[in-house]
Amino acid sequence: MTVQRNRFVSGIVLLDKPSGLSSNAALQIVKRLYRAYKAGHTGSLDPLASGLLPICLGEATKFAGFLLEADKRYRFVCQLGVVTDTGDAEGDVVSTRAIPPLTQAKVADALAQLTGDIQQLPPMYSALKHNGQRLYQLARQGQVVERQPRPITVHALRLLNLDGDRIECEVHCSKGTYVRTLATDLGELLGCGAHVAALRRIGVEPYDSNDMVNLAELEKRAEQGHESLDALLLPMDSALIAWPVVQVTAEMAHYLTQGQSIRLTHAAQQGLVRLYQAERFLGAGEIRDDERVIPRRLVNNQRVRS
Repeated sequence: MTVQRNRFVSGIVLLDKPSGLSSNAALQIVKRLYRAYKAGHTGSLDPLASGLLPICLGEATKFAGFLLEADKRYRFVCQLGVVTDTGDAEGDVVSTRAIPPLTQAKVADALAQLTGDIQQLPPMYSALKHNGQRLYQLARQGQVVERQPRPITVHALRLLNLDGDRIECEVHCSKGTYVRTLATDLGELLGCGAHVAALRRIGVEPYDSNDMVNLAELEKRAEQGHESLDALLLPMDSALIAWPVVQVTAEMAHYLTQGQSIRLTHAAQQGLVRLYQAERFLGAGEIRDDERVIPRRLVNNQRVRS
């Protein structure tokens, strides 16, 4: 029997994760289909949620952390009048309340109060840790512990549709934002309580939902061979597309790959940059105030694809 070995394949797949599947389960399916030696996702989606889950393969995993820091976009539906212990439809109902007469103007006013730089209290059903334990593990044991509000930024939160006891919204927010908490807080502002009935991620900067691919398409292409699958991969540097570009010489590239810094005569502004030698992507670097460039995450180009 022939045993297929894992491949040194690198790139980014924009997976349309289906509802009902955990992010890790989706990751393992993609990793298996590509036979990738290494894979990682860029921020979990709840099993209830669907939508954009960038999955990094091979050397692209070195840049997954930068996508974790990126802004996100979601569309979600709030079920009014029903509060659950998890803040979404998967939880147990803890209270039901009458829904007052609502207008689009009243809902828009409530959404405005949840926009901007705000403090958000993380839900008990979250992966944050308290004394070494996940909050959701404590919540399942019936425990409620004190949490500290955390600063987040809601760049935009707009009403898409108001239909009886349901409200559909779209949000553009910073990392660490809990949409379930936004829905819960919105319900309180409207005086009736609420939970998330449906949630879909439509953006992880710099990516949007236009290039997403679902698991059925990946399975189909896997049957056609790895060339068909690999055609869906986005290049590693697409994750850093908004960063300034710094071109280095072959000699500079050698020093960088040895973990040493280099000095530029005319450096760009301080901060994170994409490093290239001609057209070859080297990885991520950082320019310091003394015009030195230090390597942050460099690509092993011998492991890009095989």
